[in-house]
Amino acid sequence: MKPDLLQQIRKPTLLLDEKKARKNLKRMAEKAAAQHIRFRPHFKTHQSAQIGEWFREAGATAITASSLSMASYFADHGWRDILVAFPANLREIETMQELSARVRLGLLVESEEIVTALGKNLALPVDIWIKIDTGLNRAGLDVNDPEAVLALVSEVRRYPGLNLRGLLTHAGQTYHASSNAEIREKYAHSWQALAKLRGEIASGGNPSSEISVGDTPGCWLSDDLGQVDEIRPGNFIFFDSMMFDLGVCAWDEIAVAVACPLVALHARRNEAVIYGGAVHFSKEALQQDGQASYGYAAFFTENGWQFTGRENRVISLSQEHGVLRLNPADFHCLKVGDLIGILPVHSCLTVDALENYLSLDGQEISTLLSG
Repeated sequence: MKPDLLQQIRKPTLLLDEKKARKNLKRMAEKAAAQHIRFRPHFKTHQSAQIGEWFREAGATAITASSLSMASYFADHGWRDILVAFPANLREIETMQELSARVRLGLLVESEEIVTALGKNLALPVDIWIKIDTGLNRAGLDVNDPEAVLALVSEVRRYPGLNLRGLLTHAGQTYHASSNAEIREKYAHSWQALAKLRGEIASGGNPSSEISVGDTPGCWLSDDLGQVDEIRPGNFIFFDSMMFDLGVCAWDEIAVAVACPLVALHARRNEAVIYGGAVHFSKEALQQDGQASYGYAAFFTENGWQFTGRENRVISLSQEHGVLRLNPADFHCLKVGDLIGILPVHSCLTVDALENYLSLDGQEISTLLSG
């Protein structure tokens, strides 16, 4: 870490350990390459053109975005194959049209009404991915309802400008698994169900469809990524306390921490008040011993930060305040004005809230949110 880095911090600041992030990226990119699977990482986690270049260096040529505005930002920075992994919003038809003139644009559909509207209103070709629900129960057609999927395939094929690219799922149910073995099982069940569905579509005389999957737990932990054409993980680049609690990553693979000033200490409760609240972390929480946890504490070292144990955690958040409970030994090492690191529960939301990074060598890294 740059020697005077912490001295310049005045408010909650998102610190990025580039070495850890690049190591995480290298592992995922090499796994996909070794299995001849397209690596289409989800850029909603980092949201940064500069960090996006690290992916390009690792061999990525196609990316995933969570919105058309994000897709436009990365198109401005040279990405030419972009899938927007969010159901197509008909109120943004004009943006789709503009973007499809610049990149190979992938859109997500799950209803005939959406397909019909796209087919009639888009003048330039786009890729169509059919969203399939393999167990998350959030969005998409039921993987066990091939008739509905075949009907949607037929509607897509009515329009020459709609290129049916394939079937897509986000197996987010892996985030609710209780073990690594269960994560691998849920991931395998997801792609196997899609493979079966692909076969049923092909048997109906339709062209072969690709399969796109994309959850960090399954992609990170599964040695065999399965019969898929592409993977779209995103969170793996940074990880966070949620992934740590799931057993997906080790604490020293978490590549981001929020440096928060200590503004008050309460010895009777072994609690510290930090400048760092819901506007910095969101209110996403883990459950630990029946109590919410909004992030784990980390002490800064000359090389970065050191995890201090699950008992040292943020137990409540308001808009700007966070209350950090610590074990007595660690509490008595602190004084008002110190900085303490918080390993966020969900790094994607924390990036979205804080908008830019400070690397451990003192470099400021902007995101699309930075303006």
